[in-house]
Amino acid sequence: MSTPPLDGIRVVEFAGIGPGPFAGMMLADHGAEVIRIDRGTRGDGIGVADRDPLLRNRQSIALDLKKPESIAAVRRIVAGADAIIEGFRPGVMERLGLGPDVLIGDNPKLVYGRMTGWGQTGPMANEPGHDINYIAISGVLNALGRAGEKPTPPINLAGDFGGGGMVLAFGMLAALLHAQRTGEGQVVDAAMTDGSAVLMSMMWGFRAMGRWKDERGTNLLDTAAHFYDTYETSDGKFVSLGAIEPQFYAEFRAVMGLSDAKWDAQMDARQWGALKEEVTRLFLAETRDEWVARFKGHDVCFAPVLGFDEALVDPHNVARGTFVTAGGVAQPAPAPRYSVSDTVAPVMSGARRDAEVLRELGFAADEVAALGF
Repeated sequence: MSTPPLDGIRVVEFAGIGPGPFAGMMLADHGAEVIRIDRGTRGDGIGVADRDPLLRNRQSIALDLKKPESIAAVRRIVAGADAIIEGFRPGVMERLGLGPDVLIGDNPKLVYGRMTGWGQTGPMANEPGHDINYIAISGVLNALGRAGEKPTPPINLAGDFGGGGMVLAFGMLAALLHAQRTGEGQVVDAAMTDGSAVLMSMMWGFRAMGRWKDERGTNLLDTAAHFYDTYETSDGKFVSLGAIEPQFYAEFRAVMGLSDAKWDAQMDARQWGALKEEVTRLFLAETRDEWVARFKGHDVCFAPVLGFDEALVDPHNVARGTFVTAGGVAQPAPAPRYSVSDTVAPVMSGARRDAEVLRELGFAADEVAALGF
């Protein structure tokens, strides 16, 4: 294997759930050494770390952050790191004595990554919340769903992962490049409200051009159009259709036998409802796999809707190595891929290696023992 792109970067990750671990996974997958500080309760994480892909490729230390000796150990570890990730509510790290002023004071080049829903500032900064709440106030949730129905959250992809962990990972890499160039560390304030809003940039552009309405389920990409939606097939499965461009739409018509002139007005939104009813009826006439066979070799922008087990064995996914199995757990492989570097093959964390990790970080035997290991 060649050297992963983030080889030589050390990140300290304070245990959390969702977007923080996702950012840690992204950095570890691409070669960073990520040391996870778990909560001091010995049972925390055991039986989880060896099953959760978000925790892969980590080293782990359990420290009780209520104890002064643990705080001192964390400061020592962070002093030799390039970055940290923490996902506590604003003020928690400061009360622990591990706020940015302290840790960047110890290590001026440190990138201090902070993952929250509402952000470090603003009138809601100290309020509780979850993904669904963060994407609600950013305007994202209102856009998701079908016409006449209530908003439908896309599980927790838009807030926790796309607008949270991924944005944090990007921000940390930008800050790490800045630190390498200038010697100056800084805080990365990643809020899921901000990040999820950024994910909607194209829709804000469409809105400014008069091409997007606030009413969900009435626009080009939100299931209003007959040529951009999912359709049920005769076996109760589904297919996806995205024939937006004229050449793809023409091929779609050819495969489906839609020669009538009424299909010519593709972009006339007034006709979408009636045309969709007919497309719905047509797709119900055959099974999903029969439609896959019919569309094969045609430039239509068409694909079957696959479940977890089906995605694992899909020929394209298999050829790409999109999924791997590590520690008996099927999971997505690291992405993206590089032409001259390698990502890190997933290794499930399993049981902690507290004492071993501390020794690797330069702690003497008596210092390790003083921390309870």
